[in-house]
Amino acid sequence: MARAPFPPAPSPAAPGAQPPARPGAPQAARKDNTERRTLVVGRGISVQGTIQDAERLVVEGTVESSMIHAAELLVAQGGMFRGEIEVEDADLAGTIDGTLTVRGSLTIRATGRLIGKAKCRRLQVEDGGQVTGQLEMITGASPLPSGLDTAPAPVAAPPELIEPETP
Repeated sequence: MARAPFPPAPSPAAPGAQPPARPGAPQAARKDNTERRTLVVGRGISVQGTIQDAERLVVEGTVESSMIHAAELLVAQGGMFRGEIEVEDADLAGTIDGTLTVRGSLTIRATGRLIGKAKCRRLQVEDGGQVTGQLEMITGASPLPSGLDTAPAPVAAPPELIEPETP
């Protein structure tokens, strides 16, 4: 008698119902993450090559890729990403060695290491997080999803409008 390769996950809820929300987690954010196309590279797994159409990339093992576009990158502690990636938001507890462009927020956890070149709009580095290489902050106007408010970048006055200091 044949059986299904994977047993269905036990669920007290009706078919098609959303899983219960975590306490304190916004409903919209939870729904957004569950509906994103997610690729998880587990511990002990190594992937080389092109990754396409993954909206959310979770790296627990090792990924080497020439160029990836995704909405979200999560590199877990012990995870390694080598190559070039462009994302909306990134959370780094492992290591990135290469070029990283983050149009939104980059968070480097206490165990995170960024080696190479990075561009980001917002940066948070926990105590212990490491950045080695070139870091550039993205300023000025850029297309952002509607509903996100950003403060304009400060503009320096032209030199002819600055009064010299008197001794």
